[in-house]
Amino acid sequence: MRDLFFYIGSSLLLKNSIFVLLFFMYMSIIRKLKHPFIWLSRFRNRCGYGVHSPFAFNFITNVIYERLPYYAYSTLPMQERELARHNKGRMFFWESRKVSRLLFRLVNMAQPDVIVHVGRRSSAAVYLQAAKTTATYLYAESFSEVSLNDGMPIDFLFVDAKAALLTPQVLDNLLSRHSSQSIYVFRGIGYGKEMRACWKKLQDDERTGITFDLYDLGIVFFDKKKLKQHYTVNF
Repeated sequence: MRDLFFYIGSSLLLKNSIFVLLFFMYMSIIRKLKHPFIWLSRFRNRCGYGVHSPFAFNFITNVIYERLPYYAYSTLPMQERELARHNKGRMFFWESRKVSRLLFRLVNMAQPDVIVHVGRRSSAAVYLQAAKTTATYLYAESFSEVSLNDGMPIDFLFVDAKAALLTPQVLDNLLSRHSSQSIYVFRGIGYGKEMRACWKKLQDDERTGITFDLYDLGIVFFDKKKLKQHYTVNF
């Protein structure tokens, strides 16, 4: 009887896993089909066109659209493969090279002391750590696993919102941990109505400053000395 229950339970778990896998494959195909139309709709938002803020223009042209090769780019793919082998048997996500390199440039610009990465285990970890090797890097699959000393600000935050649940309480806690020099990056801001609403809430919150909407990525600054504006960038 015990073997029968075990067989039934295993079969149900397998079916649920297959259903989840097929769902994400379906969503991935839909997003890829939509991408050319999204890119065209955002074409006028390329390369800082129409941006008058010196800070925003410099950020868009010299960080988001930076094309010069960094010294570490040549060695990081090997480290990605090593990390994937280290996580063999676990759920591991290969972040796109485009997003990973942007994360590298953001950390390189911010030079944070504390980097917090929440969500799926991914190759992005290599790029986040390589841009400032002396920074404290904290990884957690969910926000409940993040452990920080009371009062310690989050200098740089990368959240894979497709895997980490962003509740109002979690958002409020994250926003209470910022400093004026913090940078928060959210992956998946266009992934469904809930995430779009979450991104809108982040933009409207009085604690946030300038924000950049890269469609799948949202970047939040907190420097209140700069005029709060929201920019759409065709990334």
